[in-house]
Amino acid sequence: MNITAQLDQLSTADKLRTMEYLWDDLCRHAEEVPSPAWHGEVLAERERAVAEGGAVFRDWEAEKTRIRDSLK
Repeated sequence: MNITAQLDQLSTADKLRTMEYLWDDLCRHAEEVPSPAWHGEVLAERERAVAEGGAVFRDWEAEKTRIRDSLK
């Protein structure tokens, strides 16, 4: 199966929906996805930022909408 050729034919909106489907599928099988060591380092750094009050949080649904709108 040549997935690249198929992706080239999709609209941006369809590609985003496909990515969301893939992420959802990967999340349902998270135990099969290895996590590299640097992920732990990034998480520790982010935990420090939260503890020190330097973290900024944004609503994920609002951010997805903002990203989709910027691609139109």
